[in-house]
Amino acid sequence: MARTRALAFGPEEHFVQSLGIHTVFFSLPNHPGLDHTGQLYVSPGKAANMFAGDAGGRARAALHFAAEELAYDRHGTGEQQRIVAERFTGEGWEIPRLLAQMRKSEDVWFDANVQVLMDTWSSGRVALLGDVGYCAARTSGRGTSQALNGAHVLDVDGELAQARGDHRAGFMAYERAIRPFATEHQAVDARARSGSSCPRPPRRYWTCSP
Repeated sequence: MARTRALAFGPEEHFVQSLGIHTVFFSLPNHPGLDHTGQLYVSPGKAANMFAGDAGGRARAALHFAAEELAYDRHGTGEQQRIVAERFTGEGWEIPRLLAQMRKSEDVWFDANVQVLMDTWSSGRVALLGDVGYCAARTSGRGTSQALNGAHVLDVDGELAQARGDHRAGFMAYERAIRPFATEHQAVDARARSGSSCPRPPRRYWTCSP
């Protein structure tokens, strides 16, 4: 998707803005027996959480830490794991266990959290949908809802159909409908980065459920 965006709109650096956070995701045994619940740990500049939708299945873990641009091999899982381990060394709670499980995991995913900020989401007959056009941030939890809402508005039963073959009019109507929704989500992530919407937690660990 990013390659399509680059072909139609230009280089990535024109649209992608770092939020100063990096995240690693991986699966692990559900040793706490989480069942539609999650556990969260925070310390200055760092956070970790585990969550699971089924007490009998596997859990997912995410470790987040504050950092600006990092130089690393995007295909070098070992190097990425080393970066995460160095950032979380000395932390308490379940962090040592999570780091050990991360090294064993076969589905480690690591990347920076970014926003995609664009003045327009269409060029000619190309229209962007979801994260490739208006990513809030991977930690926002809003990517799926933005993509589904965008698809619902744009698809053949939506603005394109109502435009009766005029794709330019359809794309413009799609953008008018979705941009306020996407902008609101991006503003939430921007405030979270500055700390204005994240009061200091009263404790470093808690359990949450839907």
